[in-house]
Amino acid sequence: MTTCLCQFEIPYLSQGSSEPILSGLLSFQDTSVQLAMGEDKPIVDDDPWALPELQPTGKPWADMTTSERVQRVVINIVKIITLLSLLYLFICSLDFLSQAFRLVGGRTASQVFSSSELLTNPVVGLMMGCLVTVLVQSSSTSTSIIVSMVASGLLQVRTCIPMIMGANIGTSITNTIVSLTQVADRNEFRRAFGGATVHDMFNWLAVLSLLPLELIIQAINPSGQGYLELMTDAILNSVNLDTAKGHKLKLLKVITSPFTSLVIKTDKKVLTGWALNDSRYFDASLVKHYCKYETTTVLGVNNVTETVKVPLERCHSLFSLTDLPDLYVGLILLVIALVLLCGCLVLMVKILHTLLKGSIAVVIRKTLNANIPYMPWLTGYLAILVGCGMTILVQSSSVFTSAMTPLVGVGVISLDRMYPLTLGSNIGTTTTAILAALAASGDTLRPSIQIALVHFFFNISGILLFYVLPFMRWPIPLARGLGNITADYRWFAVAYLLGMFLLLPLVVFGLSLAGAVVLYVVLALVAVLALAVGLLNLLQQRAPRLLPDTLRTWEFLPEPLRSLAPYDRLVSALTARCRCCRSAQADDSAPEKSADAALQFNGKPTGNGFDNPALEMDVRPVSYSSRSVD
Repeated sequence: MTTCLCQFEIPYLSQGSSEPILSGLLSFQDTSVQLAMGEDKPIVDDDPWALPELQPTGKPWADMTTSERVQRVVINIVKIITLLSLLYLFICSLDFLSQAFRLVGGRTASQVFSSSELLTNPVVGLMMGCLVTVLVQSSSTSTSIIVSMVASGLLQVRTCIPMIMGANIGTSITNTIVSLTQVADRNEFRRAFGGATVHDMFNWLAVLSLLPLELIIQAINPSGQGYLELMTDAILNSVNLDTAKGHKLKLLKVITSPFTSLVIKTDKKVLTGWALNDSRYFDASLVKHYCKYETTTVLGVNNVTETVKVPLERCHSLFSLTDLPDLYVGLILLVIALVLLCGCLVLMVKILHTLLKGSIAVVIRKTLNANIPYMPWLTGYLAILVGCGMTILVQSSSVFTSAMTPLVGVGVISLDRMYPLTLGSNIGTTTTAILAALAASGDTLRPSIQIALVHFFFNISGILLFYVLPFMRWPIPLARGLGNITADYRWFAVAYLLGMFLLLPLVVFGLSLAGAVVLYVVLALVAVLALAVGLLNLLQQRAPRLLPDTLRTWEFLPEPLRSLAPYDRLVSALTARCRCCRSAQADDSAPEKSADAALQFNGKPTGNGFDNPALEMDVRPVSYSSRSVD
């Protein structure tokens, strides 16, 4: 066999991007391709999930003059200060986003929780916990509503356990939204979306494993308690709650509150009042308009003296000075939050790209993703502790995971390292809840602590299932699969968000209104279908000879039932039509061009699709080399 070197050129096609198209496989311009003898398709060796190489760029430090060194140091200091400022605004935007969702959907969310009869169904409770947390954008807020309902006797702790699990799922929507800001770069988006959804996958797998276990133990236990309720009850019975003391940590709030309170202040007690159907809050507004009150006594009905609060001074915040309805305030704040969030993230990613060059950046990335010498298995557990500690510091798992997601996208943190950090974040947010629960008093003390402990042990149980044994770390390959899909079909990310966090809970809630029998029949059919598809996939991959010829592939199904390609063509056609419409409007408003100019579009001759902006292509040669060895 002869050894040969061959050079060939592949057209570099782009439609608003800078990525080569080679049978949908190539993702990088400098991909190495091997051609085997007798094969007409190149074999691609690059792993799209591999972290991009950070090569030292620019002039070496040793070769710089004194003025050049000073200039580089000053520029880097300015970049770091700007990055920290953007991070501060990013965290504030998450606070605004949370409050906007409360204003828009808070009343609906509280009314959902007030349907105590429906919530006795564990599946409905799970989905409603997810939906309410999505609407109020805070698992701590939804948990506080649940605690108040338990303390008032409307719900039992065992009824709330599925709702707590649902809240754990709902809180992971924020970092998934954050990943959408990196949609412009295919591979950054792949990594960012995978890094965000690894949180979702862990939460869903934990729920699918632990909720049935909880229900089975409830069914066979004479007391009707599941393992989470039994465990937390035993802990609380062994502790003297009268001496238990705690406090609400306000670490990050101390820094962000001075800015966010200038824009809006909300009263979380109103949400609880709506959930409890308290008549005092029926017409109340979530926006806190007054901050100072005067207590006075008035003569009420039947000459009975009543104590009332008379507002004296409005709060010093922007929306407190207006009398707009909560819905309008929420929509305005939602736009502000999204613009601020996206703007900060885009700028942060750009600054990170400029900083992640040179030998220092290489060292930083290697340090973050390196394993502990001689004990590599211990590295993940250290990352869990780091994630837990950082979440306690920032007081929010959403803030921590949302800040980590862009770093996964740009290639600073690997998906394998993001997974234990996310698990630590889950534990950190429950630890904070336990400390806050210890600050409660009266009837809310025991349910507050018990629900916080349920949340804590649920996450611990999930970690024991899906992290301790390396082959059980299923969330990582599942997140990679979602990342690969979104890299090919970017619209899928929006469909995933809407379907997983909004449509699915609403469909389950709608089915529950038809009765428990209808709900369980539909769920059983879906489970059987999923099991059949999974089994058939397994046989197709491992033992296709056991299947008839028809079932060895999915070709027997219509294309829309086995592929996303038809939907992608539909989305592409719609977006192309919109581009064509905009182009036609621009052409109508533009002055007439000369005959020679009309023969060209963007400097290219018309024809072959170049006269259609939706089909515009830049054709550039890209050289690839391959080597065959004896």
